[in-house]
Amino acid sequence: MTAAADELAVTPGAISRQVRQLEDALGVALFEGTKHSPALTDAGRLLLPAISVALDQIETAVRAVADEPGSTLDVSCFSTFTMRWLIPRLYEFNAAYPDIDVRLSAAERAVDVERERYDVVITMDDGQPSERVLTHTLFPEWLGPVLSPGLAAKLRLDTPADLPGKLLLRTRTRQDAWPLWAQRMGSQPPKASGQEFEHYYFTLQAAVGGLGVCVAPWHLVIDDLQSGRLVAPLGFGDSGNRYVAKQRLQRSSKVDRFCAWLMRRATEMPDPTVLAPPPDLTPAALDPAKPGEGTPYPVGPEQSAKPC
Repeated sequence: MTAAADELAVTPGAISRQVRQLEDALGVALFEGTKHSPALTDAGRLLLPAISVALDQIETAVRAVADEPGSTLDVSCFSTFTMRWLIPRLYEFNAAYPDIDVRLSAAERAVDVERERYDVVITMDDGQPSERVLTHTLFPEWLGPVLSPGLAAKLRLDTPADLPGKLLLRTRTRQDAWPLWAQRMGSQPPKASGQEFEHYYFTLQAAVGGLGVCVAPWHLVIDDLQSGRLVAPLGFGDSGNRYVAKQRLQRSSKVDRFCAWLMRRATEMPDPTVLAPPPDLTPAALDPAKPGEGTPYPVGPEQSAKPC
């Protein structure tokens, strides 16, 4: 009942009333058991397959009619991913398909593409395949400590052993970031002693501002590393997570175009293991009066194995 209410954007009580009205109209009970743990009756189990097929056919037909130039494409993904990876690249898709209006929704939790009716959901792979969902693998998640060039010059981080005692920034929605990175690097998790922020984009901005060291996913800081706003003296390690794009199995030309564009942009990302040597972060090298010197950790099309 709760899942149905979430999908239809109504209250669970409204769903219960509709079920009772359907049972009254049919003259049979469709559910049995307790209020908090209902189960289908024999009549309910008989009705379910036919109703499911009919609703799927209606949805497919409606989407086929709506799949025309000028239609809206609803996309859900994590808020920081939206701000720091998707939006800076979305101009390319808009230029190629100006008739498709991409409507972005920020998510702070995993979204079920079947239940919540988005056209595309960009999320971490949960390892649970579905016969009704088509999953496109985008890229693995690489984690690494990042900080501002000025702070890096003071701290001199050469190995993970240099992290304890430093101001390590944390994110409330990603408490496992530091322990996961340490585990993948084969070191002890450093004790976080810096500020904690509500969202990743706050934490990353704090790192840019020199407030501490943040362990960040590679795809969220590529642009900052390339521009020199952040440096990554310890490199990046594969966290074991994978980002994917999910769509329902019913095909749609606008969804197919968007997912194909996503996968192309994902494969064009530079490789985090192909980095230039750490820069000279001495005060003299960071002197802005000396152009071309002290560029922090250049990562971009010129230095990477793959184009950005």
